[in-house]
Amino acid sequence: MAGSQWELPPELCCRPMAFVALTGLDVVYNAVHRAIWDAFCANRRADRVPISFKVLPGDHEYPKCRTKRTSYEWYIPKGIVKTGWMNKHLNLVPALVVLFYELDWDDPQWKEKQSECATKVEIVRTSLQGRNTKVAVVLIQKKTPLPPGEDLVASERASALCSSCDLSGKSLFVLPHTDHLVGYIIRLENAFYEHAQTYYYTEIRRVKSHKEFLNKTTHQLLFVRHQFKMAFLSELKQDTQNALKYYRAAYSLVHELRAHETNMLEIKTMAGFINYKICRLCFQHNTPLDAIAQFRKHIDLCKKKIGCAELAFEHSAWMSKQFQSFGELFDEAIKLGLTAIQTQNPGFYYQQAACYSQDRKQMAQQLCQAGTTYPSPDPLDTQSGGLDFYGQRPWRQGHQSIDPTDPEKEKLGILALQIKERDVPHSELIIALLSNAVAQFKKYKCPRMKSHLMVQMGEEYYHAKDYTKALKLLDYVMCDYRTERWWPLLTAILTTALHCAYLMASVKDYVIYCMELLGRASTLKEEQKSRIEKNLFKVLMNDIPEAESECDQSSVGAARSLWTDRMALSGSNELTVEMQDYIPFIQCKARFQSPSFHVDQPIQLQVFLRADCPHPVSFSKLTVSLSNQEYNQWCVVESSGQDSMTLLPGKPRCYNFSFVAKTEDVGKKVEVSRCLYVCMMLGGDSGRCVFLSWRGAGGDAASTQEALQASRSSRRWGRGNEARQELDWDTLTLQHSTMIISRVPRICVRLSHQPPALTNEMFCISLTVQSQEDVVAKDVKLTAGLKPGQEAGLGQTTHVTLDGSSVCDDNAPALLTDVPLGDLTPGEKLEKCVYMKCVSTGPRIFLFHVAYSIDTAVEGRHIVCNCHKDETVTVETVVPFEVSVKFVSTKFEPLEQVAVDIPFLLMTDILSSSPWPLLLSSSSLQLLTVTSSTPQLQSQLQQVVLQTGESASECFCLRCPADTSSSNTVATGQYVVSWRRYCSNADSPLIQTTVTLPHVILESVPLYIYADLPSFGRVRDSLPVRYHIENRTAQVQEVEIAVDPSDAFMFSGLKQVRLRVLPSTEQQMLYNYYPLMAGYQTLPQLNISLPRCPTSSSPALRRFLPQRIFVKPQGRQPDDASIAAA
Repeated sequence: MAGSQWELPPELCCRPMAFVALTGLDVVYNAVHRAIWDAFCANRRADRVPISFKVLPGDHEYPKCRTKRTSYEWYIPKGIVKTGWMNKHLNLVPALVVLFYELDWDDPQWKEKQSECATKVEIVRTSLQGRNTKVAVVLIQKKTPLPPGEDLVASERASALCSSCDLSGKSLFVLPHTDHLVGYIIRLENAFYEHAQTYYYTEIRRVKSHKEFLNKTTHQLLFVRHQFKMAFLSELKQDTQNALKYYRAAYSLVHELRAHETNMLEIKTMAGFINYKICRLCFQHNTPLDAIAQFRKHIDLCKKKIGCAELAFEHSAWMSKQFQSFGELFDEAIKLGLTAIQTQNPGFYYQQAACYSQDRKQMAQQLCQAGTTYPSPDPLDTQSGGLDFYGQRPWRQGHQSIDPTDPEKEKLGILALQIKERDVPHSELIIALLSNAVAQFKKYKCPRMKSHLMVQMGEEYYHAKDYTKALKLLDYVMCDYRTERWWPLLTAILTTALHCAYLMASVKDYVIYCMELLGRASTLKEEQKSRIEKNLFKVLMNDIPEAESECDQSSVGAARSLWTDRMALSGSNELTVEMQDYIPFIQCKARFQSPSFHVDQPIQLQVFLRADCPHPVSFSKLTVSLSNQEYNQWCVVESSGQDSMTLLPGKPRCYNFSFVAKTEDVGKKVEVSRCLYVCMMLGGDSGRCVFLSWRGAGGDAASTQEALQASRSSRRWGRGNEARQELDWDTLTLQHSTMIISRVPRICVRLSHQPPALTNEMFCISLTVQSQEDVVAKDVKLTAGLKPGQEAGLGQTTHVTLDGSSVCDDNAPALLTDVPLGDLTPGEKLEKCVYMKCVSTGPRIFLFHVAYSIDTAVEGRHIVCNCHKDETVTVETVVPFEVSVKFVSTKFEPLEQVAVDIPFLLMTDILSSSPWPLLLSSSSLQLLTVTSSTPQLQSQLQQVVLQTGESASECFCLRCPADTSSSNTVATGQYVVSWRRYCSNADSPLIQTTVTLPHVILESVPLYIYADLPSFGRVRDSLPVRYHIENRTAQVQEVEIAVDPSDAFMFSGLKQVRLRVLPSTEQQMLYNYYPLMAGYQTLPQLNISLPRCPTSSSPALRRFLPQRIFVKPQGRQPDDASIAAA
């Protein structure tokens, strides 16, 4: 029987939808009808009712309805479900026939058209005779109808039309062909859907009514059939809950049937159909656990119902299809939003389906004997071209007894099925299922399951003789098994791959797999390895290898002819094999003896080789390719004798290479880019040459893990293995690169300085270089300054120079490069001073790089070595001193504002924060808007030495001229201090530190009052005080003055006076004060008011006057000399 027998019928797998037939539409020649049809069918959204529409002619012949059975008393069913029943209700028997007719309510030929419409309805009813199918009429009108009740003519004519057509009012519809056609169509669909549901409800009631006529003795099949029909009709009605209930009942009944060999296939077929429906509805109801439980139950009930032993492969095919169908349902549910997990996903069901397909293939090979001829006439042919009932045999349809009717025909039918099974492409079926499973396991991140199934796919391709695809899959999987060290599995896969390579006559693949099967990862026995090694030697000698023992004998002959053609080809005698991705029978490890070599030392490179094959291996040449191709000529070894380059099994062999580096490669890496081992077997020019190539320093797919295990083992067991003389291969580490570094310098570089550095000073670092070389050091150069790689801002605030006689400017670099120092003879010493100017504070790293060249010889070769020595020093830069500035009045009171043209004092304070003594050479003021009250400013700090923490102060008397800018705030100028370290050279340059003086806020006073009085008074001695009153405005000022009495003084003069002061003039007032008490006494205060300047208060005007005076006590009258001294 054809392999398509096991495919589920499409009418079972589709979603059942109500079938509605549309008649009276000419969708080819009538544009209006075409638009109506497109509105029904085109771009149906998911929210529209599930209806299947089909346009049929008005006189279409529907399937005839059989005469309804009134009794089942003598009826014996011939099967469970007919093959055409589902398709009949899906596509042939409509639930509703809709007649479309163009008729307006105001049509002038209303009577004729009414009669014509009634005739067409009658024709439809005649063709549906015996069916419960509903009939409806849709009038296509050009005008939009009025609301119900407003158009009396329409109501009358609609009633008349229903009477003539024998229709109810609910079966007559109006469809205006307007811009809102789709909206009217959707309303029509909803009405059609209600009519269809009524039809299917009636059909379910009709089928259910048969139950009372059935008995369980002879009508077991009918119980299953009726439950299946009610479930399917419920699906058409979109009542999925009742459909699931009926399907479950049908499934229970189908397993209650008496099963024997003649009906086993029919029972399993119907059980599979019903199980498919139950699982599909469970997924649709979002109850996946119920679906999985139902499927497991289904498999448990059916897996032992094999049936005819001679057709046992059919049971495996049926089981495979069950798993495949459930996997497809599961996958479809996932696409619709169901969430799966690693341990429960469709991949497991596809995998199980593939396993049953493999069982089917094996059983078919056992049961289907070759050489038999197909019987004639064909026992699988039927008169109708198909089966009447699902799951029955073509040669005995409708037969339900235990024994076959014709044993001879039974044998011929079984034979025909066996012969057809031979032609089934089993491997293709298995590969397709495995491919689906691999896709699922890849999706759910199950790498080992994916690899396992890919191996099975490769084996199936091998059995299908598609060796190219088999090798491609097996090659892909072998990478994972090498990484995870599954040596038995890898060996089995390699064996299959070797068979493929042999049958394809692929020389390179055959050589690679032979080498890997001979390697340490192979679990083959020694005799098997010996045979594979002999075959490998035959291929390398351009001879045909022996056939693999497990190869398909029918393909060996073709493979030998392919090998003969391969060996006859010229120009294909050289093969290059990249060994890094395999685990071959020859291992290679390369290492430099040190991570770095000085340029005046020979570079030592070792290459270790070991063979893991059963017999010795000879090779002719070993080359090492380095990153610098000029060194390759020193890394070649060739065979000079018969056994000089032979590897014994399990015995490592070491090859040493030595070469001298070039001076221009100093600072560069030399890397092993490739190790090439050339294996030339015997046979002279007729042989085949294999180039075994290792990338980098050697190693293969398993080397990293082996080295890790070896290091753990050595740590675990200690260092006792060091006493062994034999080389431990696993502990050999790879060193694929080395750095060429400059020759070790033999000079002494010393630095001396006095940290910390002071801001802006010329900080001196003394450099002493002494040669310890045996020959002259030539072309000595110095690079000194700020070490590169520090903060970006330090480069702009650091300046280096060799001239310490003057302060360098901002153009000086941060790093002096290649300053020539001449040549140095052995033992000679030279000194150099380097000066650093640091503008900002903070730590800095200074570099002193002394480079020179020297002539030397390495292994007899004369080379010029460039040597250098670096010294670095970290210098902290600190502020030498801090300058504080403040403005005070002539009474030393702090000033917030400065009055114009009135003297005030500038106080400066220099506090030393340097750990070294500072010499303050001088100081000066650079004034801008203010002037000095003294004729010539002189520094008060000349040649002052400040120790750490000491301070020096200066005082300057200043005045803001009257012609100063009218702006409120003005700049005063700068304060410049010249200084240097006290302990430094007298010739050291002075550093100028400039401090910007703060701005001052100016104010104008209308009246300036100041007093002339002695520096002290004496008790009961007259104390003359003269007050000067200056008018600073352009107006005449009236001044009112009152003197407040004081307990410490008596006075003579005007106690209260009112006077006028002309603009820019001065008035004077003289008072004689008579002190009464000794000590610091408060002078009598003047209360001053300006009626014309109410904003000027008395305290503001008298702030320039002295408040107190010291009064000496009265004593003996001293002479004039003592008074003058006091």
